[in-house]
Amino acid sequence: MRIVVSGTHGSGKSTLIGDFAAARRTFEVLPDPFELIDAVGEEPEAGLFLAQLHVAADRLRRLSPGEQVIAERGPLDFVAYLDALDDLRRPGRAPGLRSHASTIAASAMANVDLLVLLPLTTTSGIDVPDDEDPELREAMNAALLDLADEADLVGDATVVEIIGDPASRLAQLEAAIDAAPDTR
Repeated sequence: MRIVVSGTHGSGKSTLIGDFAAARRTFEVLPDPFELIDAVGEEPEAGLFLAQLHVAADRLRRLSPGEQVIAERGPLDFVAYLDALDDLRRPGRAPGLRSHASTIAASAMANVDLLVLLPLTTTSGIDVPDDEDPELREAMNAALLDLADEADLVGDATVVEIIGDPASRLAQLEAAIDAAPDTR
């Protein structure tokens, strides 16, 4: 099963994946694409998100059905960040990238069996400091949830929203895997 865990910054992706990896050691963990690029600037901007989109998409395209992989962030995350930059009219946005980014995301999502969304909720218990750009966080969250409803982007992936505390999130992920169609 090829799983992507998506959500805005500070939504609990790393915690969920860490808990899952401890329980299911047969799954390979693909880290956040940010860890795999040379980030030049501190400020979020379109070029940074596009670079991460390419990393996320390229690694998904290399996967075969039946591989047991869980990825922190997928292509939709970065399309959502591009949309959020545009929605907020931020410096560093590049409105012309949306179509190109969507094409990349859609082709990579063809290799995803389960898309796990971690929407922001008041019950998650996750506090994020103001220096984590709460405005961008909220805008990306809204954009990601909208994108997850676009069949042409998501493809055949099963989409589940998972909420709650860490133990509840892990239980929901396990249940989603058990309920998903066999991809072998």
